[in-house]
Amino acid sequence: MTTATPPYRLALLDLDGTLTDSAPGILSSVRHAYATLGIDPPTDEALRLFVGPPLAETFALHGVPADRVAEAVAAYRDVYAAGRMMENSLYPGILECLTAARDTGVRLAVATSKPEVYARRITAHFGIDPLVEGVYGATLDGTRGSKADVIEHALASLGGSPAGLPPRDEIVMVGDREHDVLGAAAHRIGCVGVSWGYAVPGDLEEAGALRVVTTTNELARVLRGQ
Repeated sequence: MTTATPPYRLALLDLDGTLTDSAPGILSSVRHAYATLGIDPPTDEALRLFVGPPLAETFALHGVPADRVAEAVAAYRDVYAAGRMMENSLYPGILECLTAARDTGVRLAVATSKPEVYARRITAHFGIDPLVEGVYGATLDGTRGSKADVIEHALASLGGSPAGLPPRDEIVMVGDREHDVLGAAAHRIGCVGVSWGYAVPGDLEEAGALRVVTTTNELARVLRGQ
């Protein structure tokens, strides 16, 4: 894979698995949902696949009948919104990375498949808000859920700001799952993958990530065009 880095002017940042290690709260909420439905949960390895993609889609892929997916999502949200979303932590060096990028002129925004109402609580809690122009996520009713949908929402919102949008080759998505790569590609945007998240090894490269960084220092350099 190429390691050439173009000058980026706008970076869209995934949340779960990219900025925060959110697996503890998500996985405990998923287990609660399966217990509520009386369905055996997937293996621990499969449970990690719940971090990142739209929740209803992932339940449907892992043993929840189509007519009970909404029930599973509701059971998950009951405990997640009540506090388990804060069973979560920033990856070391993330705030420093974002600060370094922003201080060299890179505009930043969060674009996540997590419901926006939850994402905003998390970014405020962890001190991300002062570093980004906005936090864009999914809707609770599922009308906006895929990463491509969220990126479209983010671009439309940012495009309406006084600064507008830079050319697509100066915008980059940063994420830890193939959904980030494919969602970005749907809008003619490249994606830089991060290795510390929840992807199966090789998935980011196979999906077409521009490159995969292994440290937050490396990510900061990429975002600054170094």
